[in-house]
Amino acid sequence: MSNRHYLHVDGVGMVFDTGKSKFTALVDVNLKVGRGEVISIIGHSGCGKSTLLNIVAGLTPQTSGVLLLENKEVAGPGPDRAVVFQNHSLLPWLSVYDNVRLAVDKVHSRRMDRKQRHDWVLHNLDLVGMSHAIDKRPHEISGGMKQRVGIARGLAMEPKILLMDEPFGALDALTKANLQDTLMDIQQKLGNTVMIITHDVDEAVLLSDKIVMMTNGPSATIGEICEVKLPRPRKRLELASNPEYIRARTAVLSFLYERQRHPKTAA
Repeated sequence: MSNRHYLHVDGVGMVFDTGKSKFTALVDVNLKVGRGEVISIIGHSGCGKSTLLNIVAGLTPQTSGVLLLENKEVAGPGPDRAVVFQNHSLLPWLSVYDNVRLAVDKVHSRRMDRKQRHDWVLHNLDLVGMSHAIDKRPHEISGGMKQRVGIARGLAMEPKILLMDEPFGALDALTKANLQDTLMDIQQKLGNTVMIITHDVDEAVLLSDKIVMMTNGPSATIGEICEVKLPRPRKRLELASNPEYIRARTAVLSFLYERQRHPKTAA
């Protein structure tokens, strides 16, 4: 199988039945994601970014088209696709350790014994720099730390694709930058396939191999795909004057704010 067809979104459409009428969110979405690629999906509010991610996650069944992951049809949620949401979705009554352990027990109980699962939880918390807080409850740690735990939980499932829905959108600039760097380091180390929803052009260029630019909704689709040909590892300070960084950033800004500007949805 070609690497280009690791994830294949083929002719996907989504129509929501509101009861009184039908709302067409997505039409004819076609996308190929290679193994180990980092893909950002960007567009104005209402362009169906999160709907597309939810379809890939199996949380929302598409009304047309097909999704293939390693040549197998995606039908419903599964451990091969882990989701990290903007609101961390940690269980407040469980510790940092137990929030990750819950996912590990669910996914890996058949192939790991109890000691192996324990070690695996600690390993993934160490990857995101949270080993010092394993006994803390969510209310005892910062927003950035909660997102680190959410990422650790996603990674610990060993998904084929890590799906992230604006994972850093609610964080302050410094915390956001630190987590972006952490994600890049982990992805470089593990070679994960990652799909990220974002509103942040700089974040998209920094993190991505490809930036998928959505047209305005309703009836949104992929307008353009921008390839970011920057070598890894990437250092944000070194990229500021890099011609390829500037080219990709300009291409995305031009698409969003010249060809896809809409007074009601422009963010």
